[in-house]
Amino acid sequence: MYGTSERLLRLLSLLQARRDWPGADLASRLEVDVRTIRRDVERLRSLGYPVHATPGVAGGYRLGAGAALPPLLLDDDEAVAVAVGLRTAASGTVSGIEETSVRALAKLEQVLPARLRPRVGALHAATVSLPVGGPTVDASVLTTIAAACRDHERLRFGYGDRAGTETERSVEPLRLVHTGRRWYLVAFDLDRAGWRTFRVDRVTGVPAPSFRFTPRDPPADDLAAYVSRQISSAPYPHQLVLRVAASASVLSARIPPTVGAVEPIDEHSCRVRIGANTLDTVPYHLAQWGYDFVVEEAPPGLVERLREVAERFARAVG
Repeated sequence: MYGTSERLLRLLSLLQARRDWPGADLASRLEVDVRTIRRDVERLRSLGYPVHATPGVAGGYRLGAGAALPPLLLDDDEAVAVAVGLRTAASGTVSGIEETSVRALAKLEQVLPARLRPRVGALHAATVSLPVGGPTVDASVLTTIAAACRDHERLRFGYGDRAGTETERSVEPLRLVHTGRRWYLVAFDLDRAGWRTFRVDRVTGVPAPSFRFTPRDPPADDLAAYVSRQISSAPYPHQLVLRVAASASVLSARIPPTVGAVEPIDEHSCRVRIGANTLDTVPYHLAQWGYDFVVEEAPPGLVERLREVAERFARAVG
């Protein structure tokens, strides 16, 4: 059980995590009854936090934007500094904290006082960053998508494919996945009636949220592995499956998720699914891994190509 002060801070954190909370859900998370939640909400209001309530059986609570930034109570200069820092990190200039920065920025912008928004926007517009060596995504696009995932709101946006053809897409967003170089959105495409993976840097403009929806069952339990399969083999005309004499953890450190989807078999071997535009480069790419492998599934012509390259190297060393 939480003490009163600790419970109030926990309640504030929950109210920031998503837009609407039924009172019963809050009570369950905090291990108290609904009447205690009502009293805690009144305490927060007395402290100046704008918690809005919706009456009725399906009613609940929502934290609105106010004059203070719960629960840190940052002053104006500190709030601007945090927002700008999170925008920079979310753009990928600080490796390893992009996803966390997007979640934190979505929380912060939800309660940022209106008087500070122009300052944050001006600082962001006036800042120039050196290229990070890959496609970049505007933080406002990421926070809009993250908020829609959190609040179960449909999104509509323009999207350009690999050939540069742009189409309008209407989707039910599920989750953002970051591979280290790029951001991907896993969403149910309403026009195509199926799950799709979208590169966020190919989204044009800021997506427009609309109606709320009831979440569907996800396409996979492990969304990171699902996205890895979608982007490493599915888009390519030639696909192959290999059993590699290395553990999944060791090989994953050598192969980015954009190159191959790694599945563990046991502590000494794993299975890898990869794709390629042409078979000519596959043998040389596999040789760089540095581990023995067995071809389990391959497109026509690949095994012969591997033999030709093996014999060529054997002749080279006499």
